[in-house]
Amino acid sequence: MSFKPRILIAEDESGIADTLQYVLKSDGFTPVWCATAEDAIAQFAQEPPALAILDVGLPDLNGFELFKRLRALNQSQGGAEVPMLFLTARSDEIDRVVGLELGADDYIAKPFSPRELVARVRTILRRSARAGAGGAAGPGDGVPPRIPGAAPPATAQPPAMPFALDNERMQIRYYGRLLELSRYEYGLLRLLVQRPGRVFTRDELLQMVWDDASDSFDRTVDAHVKTLRAKLKAVAPEVEPIRTLRGTGYALNEELPQTP
Repeated sequence: MSFKPRILIAEDESGIADTLQYVLKSDGFTPVWCATAEDAIAQFAQEPPALAILDVGLPDLNGFELFKRLRALNQSQGGAEVPMLFLTARSDEIDRVVGLELGADDYIAKPFSPRELVARVRTILRRSARAGAGGAAGPGDGVPPRIPGAAPPATAQPPAMPFALDNERMQIRYYGRLLELSRYEYGLLRLLVQRPGRVFTRDELLQMVWDDASDSFDRTVDAHVKTLRAKLKAVAPEVEPIRTLRGTGYALNEELPQTP
């Protein structure tokens, strides 16, 4: 019998929950739906899932607070860290920023494409497995299931990144050299560095970095990425840290050399 990773869903809207359960089940996962944060905590305590999908606007507890409690519960259980993804309203830019700041692995805005959500779930699980922090991956990924009650496997440390963030001073060092960045260059690079490999669309970058995205355009993002690349290339000419996905957006290269 094939292993079907459990996906915990904390979502109070039954229509959205039904869609999530259907698409996840169709893709070989085992969805576990909880309509309240209290139920989600109980299910998590009973058996940690491979991944948790948390709605920000739950009726009994803020989704961010639920994230903190599940993370604390996860640590107290001594098992591998469970990756988590937030569901947010499309207009709530601050929710996306706060979610990523807390340490969530990703977010997806409502209304969303079910196929896109499943793709992101798979990507997060693969990334967690590679870093040794997962414990389960999507069907067909070739990662064995975590055995309940067994000692967690030794975790491999991800390779050191050449970027060093100083959030208090709003500064970024690249291979030890301080970068001279504009406000928006700093915001763009900081976002990419915090989620290596995560593809951000131009619209997402506009919403999360610019003060008034409605007054900005996709070309604005492209122009700032171009100047960022020039500054990074001045430090390490042979390294290409920012990847372009044509027609989609940008991502930070996950496999950067530790020395230029």
